[in-house]
Amino acid sequence: MAIEVGTKLEGKVTGITHFGAFVDLSGGVTGLVHISEIADNYVKDVNDHLKISDVVTVKVINVDKDGKIGLSIKQAVDKPASEVRPPRAPRPERPSGGDRFGGGGGNGGGGGGFNRERGGRPFKPAAGKPSFEDKMSRFLKDSEERMSSIKKNTEGKRGGRGAKRV
Repeated sequence: MAIEVGTKLEGKVTGITHFGAFVDLSGGVTGLVHISEIADNYVKDVNDHLKISDVVTVKVINVDKDGKIGLSIKQAVDKPASEVRPPRAPRPERPSGGDRFGGGGGNGGGGGGFNRERGGRPFKPAAGKPSFEDKMSRFLKDSEERMSSIKKNTEGKRGGRGAKRV
């Protein structure tokens, strides 16, 4: 009998591991029921749900090229139509404009670029679309400038490395 994806079979549990259970199908063929495919609810320990030599109904969910067979107990159980979840509704689109939390940024920042109050420059995109390398080099340059100004301000006040002592 050829084992095909989607078929339901009966098998006998031959081994239990921390990640699932091995089920012997007809003809000495063995497949694995992953711990996530044992029950609809969370399974902490496989031994709570299955024991060696249990006869279970499984559904073949995949067959790899190297002969490994993936099985599922929870998909083999036919659910009534009332228990089947409806498909998720698509998410509503976010309004364009403003920052990602909605609105125009009433807290002083405005959502992008540098804050002028802290000595930064506003972001002005170059003519055309700048490449990733251009953006990265600009970021590194701005970062170096900010770090040097921070060092100048803090070394004199705290006596940091190499600070002049009077």
